[in-house]
Amino acid sequence: MTGHNAPHCTPANSPAQAPGWRIPVIGGRPADQRLLGGVRELAEAVVTALLDRVPVYRSLPREQLTGELTRDTERRIRALAHTVRTGLPAPAEEFTAVREAAARRAEEGLPLDAVLLAHHLGLEVCWEFVTRHAQDGDAAELLVLNRLLLDQLGQATTAAGAGYLDGRRPAADRRCAARQSLLTALLAGTPADEAAARAGLRLPAGYAVLCLSVADHPDEHSPEVDPVVAARRKLRRLGAELDHRTRQSALTALTSSGGLVLVPFGPSPSSCSSPDPAPTPTPASASAEYPTAAAPWPQLAATLAAAGRAAGTPVLAGAAAAVPAEVPDAAALAYEVLDVARAFGRPPGLHRLEDVLLEYQLTRPSRARSRLAALLEPLAGAGELLTTLRTHLAGGLNRRHTADALHLHPNTVDYRLRRIAVLTGLDPTHPADVLRITAALAARTAEQASPVR
Repeated sequence: MTGHNAPHCTPANSPAQAPGWRIPVIGGRPADQRLLGGVRELAEAVVTALLDRVPVYRSLPREQLTGELTRDTERRIRALAHTVRTGLPAPAEEFTAVREAAARRAEEGLPLDAVLLAHHLGLEVCWEFVTRHAQDGDAAELLVLNRLLLDQLGQATTAAGAGYLDGRRPAADRRCAARQSLLTALLAGTPADEAAARAGLRLPAGYAVLCLSVADHPDEHSPEVDPVVAARRKLRRLGAELDHRTRQSALTALTSSGGLVLVPFGPSPSSCSSPDPAPTPTPASASAEYPTAAAPWPQLAATLAAAGRAAGTPVLAGAAAAVPAEVPDAAALAYEVLDVARAFGRPPGLHRLEDVLLEYQLTRPSRARSRLAALLEPLAGAGELLTTLRTHLAGGLNRRHTADALHLHPNTVDYRLRRIAVLTGLDPTHPADVLRITAALAARTAEQASPVR
């Protein structure tokens, strides 16, 4: 694309131009000369626009606004004039400077949208300055100039975005490493106060420990989808929802198949910068019963359900709670509860020891467990009888419910229950035998699953 066809003389030392390039002439004056002639005025106008339209820039020191920021703006205007004069992109070092400046803004805590908007505003001010004297016959020249500015904006915002990420990454990496160190200390049962301080946190009254089992997303088994990408996407959504729901206070160690989450609870503030006084520490020897009772289990169950919906897959969790010093024991218990919930086909959601007391007890290897399981051994070759028995117990011993659930006639259910009584000596219709049958089924499930040891 070329500029005005009228001849325009350039200095002998002018940089090389794109083939066939002619500098756009706006209002009778070459656009590059108009830019260079107003560098200082333009830079001040850009900084003024920033302060007026992007309030976060007002938090910068005055000397930074009149010094570094103004100098960077002048450099960007000269780079734009270079592009207008030559029809070529600005030198690579100009965009390196943009990237480095954005990294500094990130380190200073300015948000990314403000940094990118600064580049838009800068070119907007330059456009208005150069075109304020445009004449009726300058339409073609204005189109050329507009295309140049858009190209320049694309390159600048790309460099600024990359630089901003560079500036944020070290701080984010340090925070992540500090939080992982705190998680490691808690799981190891070592004093964690120093690790918490390095992470910018204070130890809470207690932690709810959640051990997760995350099912595969359907996309992970789709032939059209890369399973690794699908798994990472699922994990990213799961982690983002947990962060959102816990206000980024949770400590996590997650993979696409599950992992560990520690959610703090209690009166302790989450940040060392909080003006609230630190809570009275709970003795390391204190029982976990208090924090277990104090943990916000309904909210945590809702959080887990929301995380599963966000990930697009069911999430099963074993849960326990403890004071910080007892997190290792709570984690071990939560893993055991998760194993029990999986073995007994519990539905997705949060499960505590109180929810699986009988099943948990029967998963402890013992002579009693083996003998209980053996009570139903006569049914081993009759799968329909075991299925009927499980369904009948789950349905509250209601024969019509059992018949509907298995698509049988009630008389068939009665026949099968009588057959079970004959083979095992335990009658599902007699209340005295129901408890033994229930325990025997649980023991049999535990024997067939991988035992918890």
